Amino acid sequence: MSNHAKKAAAFLKDGERAHWHDQSLWFVRKKRDSVSKSVPDWESLRETAHKIKRHTLANLPRYLEEFEKNARTKGVHIHYAYDANEHNSIVLKILKERNISRVVKSKSMLTEECDLNHAIQENGIEIIDTDLGERIVQLLGEPPSHIVLPAIHRKKEEVGELFHKYLRTGKGASDPTYLAQAARAHLREKFLASEAGISGVNFAIAETGGVAIVTNEGNADLGNSLPPLYIACMGIERLLPHTRDLSVFLRLLARSA
Repeated sequence: MSNHAKKAAAFLKDGERAHWHDQSLWFVRKKRDSVSKSVPDWESLRETAHKIKRHTLANLPRYLEEFEKNARTKGVHIHYAYDANEHNSIVLKILKERNISRVVKSKSMLTEECDLNHAIQENGIEIIDTDLGERIVQLLGEPPSHIVLPAIHRKKEEVGELFHKYLRTGKGASDPTYLAQAARAHLREKFLASEAGISGVNFAIAETGGVAIVTNEGNADLGNSLPPLYIACMGIERLLPHTRDLSVFLRLLARSA
């Protein structure tokens, strides 16, 4: 039995929690389906996005070269990594060359897959996840359980206990607004003290050499503007040819999230 299957089996033994978790996920899925149906041309948008992606992947070398050229003209340094180990080595080298000891990071599935946090922490550098759900699971010492909702498997009462331990919130407090405000104050200190910011990339535009990051918390905005150094970690499949392509993908992404 795989590690995932073993953990799933243990989780499902608690029938009440499993039912609550199931209801939470379906609640979110129903919201997604509802907002997607509010867009008359939803399926047409999906098909257009599919064609753009297929075209980009079919011409990937050309668009990568165009992206790199345009990004470099803006002063951006481009690094290519063959695998997770090389990716982590490149990021570490950049941080060490600048004697950086404090890093803030917004949500990035690529860095989760590469286990970047562990590689950075092993070298004595503090790295703080700044997405609220990611920060919760980081304090718990757990990986995210969902690509959009990383702490969906944890109840507000458990988060209250966690924040009481690490953020000194009131004992027994579980009001989501109160806990979110406490997290905001905690993370604001980390942003102001950070020496580098790291994020993933939702889309990169070959035409301009720019990247687009979409969040609902604003943590990526702070992470890529407050520190003196910003590192964007990107899979090459994030690439889009033109700025106009963004309008298609952003309409899909915002509703699917």
